[in-house]
Amino acid sequence: MANRRNFIKNSVGLAAGVLLAKSAGAAEGFLGMEQDAFKFEQQPLGYAYNALEGAIDAQTMQIHYEKHYGAYVKNANDALTEEKVQVKDAKEIFANMDKYSAKLRNNGGGAFNHAMFWTLLRAPKTDNRPTGSLLAAINKDFGSFEKFKEEFAKAATTQFGSGWAWLVVADGKLKVGGTPNQDNPLMKGVKLQGRPILGLDVWEHAYYLKYQNKRPDYIGNFWSIVNWDQVQKYYDQK
Repeated sequence: MANRRNFIKNSVGLAAGVLLAKSAGAAEGFLGMEQDAFKFEQQPLGYAYNALEGAIDAQTMQIHYEKHYGAYVKNANDALTEEKVQVKDAKEIFANMDKYSAKLRNNGGGAFNHAMFWTLLRAPKTDNRPTGSLLAAINKDFGSFEKFKEEFAKAATTQFGSGWAWLVVADGKLKVGGTPNQDNPLMKGVKLQGRPILGLDVWEHAYYLKYQNKRPDYIGNFWSIVNWDQVQKYYDQK
């Protein structure tokens, strides 16, 4: 729990940390810390691989976390070294994405997106839904929670090939959309711009062992494991 609390304390309000605080009270942000050279770090999962059974199986979680996510972190750091990138945080990379290679774009995005994704999940819960100001904003901007789910599911289902579906805050409103590959709404030039507060990985490696080609079933079961308390915290951050 301490790691998760540290994970959400950052200056830009995106609990998708890419750096883990090294000492008590040192949580300057998941996008970067006061240090000589920025590096991505593989964030702890925070729960057992089988914690999401019923929606995501343990084998998928282990492979996804250890192999895919681990590779993104390693390759992103290799790209930082190879390209001699000197930045203070990942936000700076994403804001100037056109200056960097496809290797850094794909792997830096993968490291960031997955670090956020792990924090957005919890054990399956019946009738799982947001409350408070987040629910009020969803009702205001989408009409109802059910209509929001329909729009989000459409974005996730229609994302061609590999990519992500997102709920973002942009210009004071909630918006839904998708990004290809490991792009995210913080990256310069991406069509969907905003501060991400909820994301769903729709790469096949995230669901294929359990669902095969049935992406809509994976998306439908996602709603039972969304950690809405965490999404609320991301929404509240400015």
